[in-house]
Amino acid sequence: MSTILEVKDLKKYFKVGAGTLHAVDGVDFAIEEGKTLGVVGESGCGKSTLGRVILHLLDNTGGRILYKGEDITNVDRKKLSALRKEMQMVFQDPFSSLNPRMTVYQTIAEPMQIAGGYSKAEIEKRVGEMMDTVGLAERFVNSYPHELDGGRRQRIGIARALVLNPKFVVCDEPVSALDVSIQAQVLNLMLDIQEQMGLTYIFITHDLSVVKYISNDILVMYLGQMVEKAPSEELFKNRLHPYTKALISAVPVPDIDHKRDRIRLKGELTSPIDPKPGCRFAARCMYAKPECFARDPEIREVLPGHFVRCHFVDEINGL
Repeated sequence: MSTILEVKDLKKYFKVGAGTLHAVDGVDFAIEEGKTLGVVGESGCGKSTLGRVILHLLDNTGGRILYKGEDITNVDRKKLSALRKEMQMVFQDPFSSLNPRMTVYQTIAEPMQIAGGYSKAEIEKRVGEMMDTVGLAERFVNSYPHELDGGRRQRIGIARALVLNPKFVVCDEPVSALDVSIQAQVLNLMLDIQEQMGLTYIFITHDLSVVKYISNDILVMYLGQMVEKAPSEELFKNRLHPYTKALISAVPVPDIDHKRDRIRLKGELTSPIDPKPGCRFAARCMYAKPECFARDPEIREVLPGHFVRCHFVDEINGL
């Protein structure tokens, strides 16, 4: 498998009052074609900002983005327009991301109309194909978003993202606003479409049960930084960073006889505005030592394909 996307030391800072908010701060990863990278972490860790920067919905502050080996960090409007056909996004809230004044047909057809070069007949045929692909009945073609339930609205969002036949899709918490039963339907739909169309996903979520189901690799973020990255099965079997251990300990287990060993984090969140040197998780970490507050830890490969940002990962895990 060839690498479709590579991110190197990617940064996104925002000016906030007199300071600078480090929303994404030095993230590195690569995704192979046809695979899914899950990005997890609590609210405010920079997951969604990371996805938006990769797709140029936000400008980056530093670092590089490579798509199919080509540097697309800084591109002109013409090149960006061409990239839009290859790189798309499914947004979190299917209600607020759809125009309430546009029908299902108009919403799905809009990307083709903006891209240009398609006849009316071609657009009608493609919209019909996409509605069929995502499981939307033909009778909804002239319906408006408020007339449909959350699952159908999200199917519209997925169809809109895929109508131009992209190769890479950022999915920003696409099932978090849906009922649990509908979540399973949408996740299975996305997996089926990925296989049919050969798609590559970045799947952003705070739900570790979901990310385990859909991802090949998982990247854990904390206050703008990548703290751990590993293959999905490896991460759940052998989590090494203290923050990842706490996250996975909170995943519900459907077994009343299973004794849960829950890790409860204490301490205050470090401010992401002009952060001081040191590990950003140190104030909440039970293993923290003076060095953790004084020096930034480096991200390093501690096991094959398993990367961790922690000064004492070997000591904590007996490696």
